[in-house]
Amino acid sequence: MARINRYFLPDQPLHVIQRGNDRQAVFFAEADYRQYLGWLGEAAAHAGCAIHAYVLMTNHARLLATPETAAGVPAMMQALGRRYVCHVNRRYRRTGTLWEGRYRATAIDSEAYLLTCHRYIELNPVRARMTADAAGYRWSSHAANAAGAADPLVRPHPLYLALGTIAAARQPAYRALFDVALDDGFIAELRAATNGGWALGSERFQRQIATALGRRVTPLPRGRRKRDTAEPEQAILI
Repeated sequence: MARINRYFLPDQPLHVIQRGNDRQAVFFAEADYRQYLGWLGEAAAHAGCAIHAYVLMTNHARLLATPETAAGVPAMMQALGRRYVCHVNRRYRRTGTLWEGRYRATAIDSEAYLLTCHRYIELNPVRARMTADAAGYRWSSHAANAAGAADPLVRPHPLYLALGTIAAARQPAYRALFDVALDDGFIAELRAATNGGWALGSERFQRQIATALGRRVTPLPRGRRKRDTAEPEQAILI
């Protein structure tokens, strides 16, 4: 099934993924990871996006971000993507496409899934068998969220802050979340929603997002054709 247009709403958390073309590497040395994170921080600040969680894998990057405006994530990803492509092409004397087309994004039901999405992102290196636990991987937000390591990129979501009144209480509460394995059903739902551009959450949440956008945010039943809908004023679709 073809993906529908992406959509962005102010103050709505999004799971964002950008892959290398044909699943090929996009980070080749430590300097590349550091450069990407530095430029991501600049782009996020300029576009008004809060980054709550992230991981940089060899061939892709995942983010959990909340934009202040509907234009925030598109502006951030466009600025970051172009800048990083120039860096890689110049540093490694390469040409051609670096990214696998457009990045993908899905709206996340904060109350139900935000902290689970945190875990999904920061556990990526574990699922890839690159490390035994999330704490053993350098290029993610886990050290900041779980241990309070300094990371200028990370801006905590209110639901993360609600884990404890002080950092000394929040961090062990956050680490305790990783003692429970991620549900396979959630993983499948998140991947399908991100690849398809659907809203991830309860039926109530999906109805709220659909109403705000004036369009559907879930797949059509099999055998039905989708209809084009007018672009709403309160959201950006690309």
